[in-house]
Amino acid sequence: MDQINNAVETLISSSNTLFILLGAIMVFAMHAGFAFLEVGTVRQKNQVNALVKIMTDFAVSALVYFFIGYQIAYGSHFFSSATELSQNNGYELVKFFFLMTFAAAIPAIISGGVAERARFYPMLISAAIIVGLVYPLFEGMIWNGNYGFQSWLETQFGAGFHDFAGSVVVHGVGGWVALAATLLLGPRTGRYRNGKVVAFAPSNIPFLALGAWILCIGWFGFNVMSAQTLDGVSGLVAVNSLMAMVGGIIAAMVFGKNDPGFIHNGPLAGLVAICAGSDILHPIGALVTGAIAGALFTWLFILIQQKFSNLDDVLGVWPLHGICGAWGGIATGIFGTEAMGGLGGVSLVSQIIGTVAGISIALIGGFLVYSVTKMLSGLRLSQEDEFNGADLSLHKISSTNKD
Repeated sequence: MDQINNAVETLISSSNTLFILLGAIMVFAMHAGFAFLEVGTVRQKNQVNALVKIMTDFAVSALVYFFIGYQIAYGSHFFSSATELSQNNGYELVKFFFLMTFAAAIPAIISGGVAERARFYPMLISAAIIVGLVYPLFEGMIWNGNYGFQSWLETQFGAGFHDFAGSVVVHGVGGWVALAATLLLGPRTGRYRNGKVVAFAPSNIPFLALGAWILCIGWFGFNVMSAQTLDGVSGLVAVNSLMAMVGGIIAAMVFGKNDPGFIHNGPLAGLVAICAGSDILHPIGALVTGAIAGALFTWLFILIQQKFSNLDDVLGVWPLHGICGAWGGIATGIFGTEAMGGLGGVSLVSQIIGTVAGISIALIGGFLVYSVTKMLSGLRLSQEDEFNGADLSLHKISSTNKD
């Protein structure tokens, strides 16, 4: 009997390790989606820079999260022997890998907002501080119960802040930090003339579409594998993600008037919004949540371009991740209730408070980090370097060779 029990335990442990490893690989692949979405959106003279930023941001994020961020969030470190780390088929190591790919999404999100005029190393160092200190602070509060925040919400309002896969913890934080960085950086040279926007058309729609498709596919690892163990896997999460994605596409198509940029960002808006409640919403609630997110993104992106001359958010990461992430946190408190067909166990008040807390930490942390960086080294390229493009100015090579 002991042998049978040991065999079952080994099978469960190895299955859980494989499950979360596959999730980590799928979310890792999403970073290629971030890269190509930015490559297709920016002007051709900044394409190489987009690719380099996403790759190097990922590497630096892995280092700071391994040595600092993971310990702040979960109180665990990796300074023990390999014998200890490899217990339970190395599940804890793979769990770190999975959560690190989430953390690394923060600078990938920021990158899209500050594209085409940001200096390389100052932004890289700033992103490292965000991933190592700011993001884990809120992550630990929500996903590990740090500082008693969740306990307080449960005591006061009957439920903690529910964010299953990171509408607010990941996307909201990334989007609102990006807002701070973008405002401090200022608009691209020539973007606004006489109070009117000068349109910089996307350089490559196929690359933009490729990035969106990669992100959509990887998102099912992002959401479904957030269960972190095989016994927690739920088809409800998968179908809710699908329905929210579809709702985002349809809304972006209608409100964006068939614009390919909106149509390919619409599913991302829906997926951002459904992360928080994907495990408890009814699929129809998920469809509505995604559709509202797609409409919100489209409307806000157009409004920003026309009215907010100081906010030059190249990929629209603040409306996409910041606003749609916040909407996802609040929508969970609406459509996650039993009265709206959900599984219940949520409080709208807790969802609002948790969302506001995430926004506050992101804004304060973002403005603090990027303000100090701006004061010490500056954030943006010189006017000449910006005119020549980040590819030649920073990397000494262009994206294509016509010789």
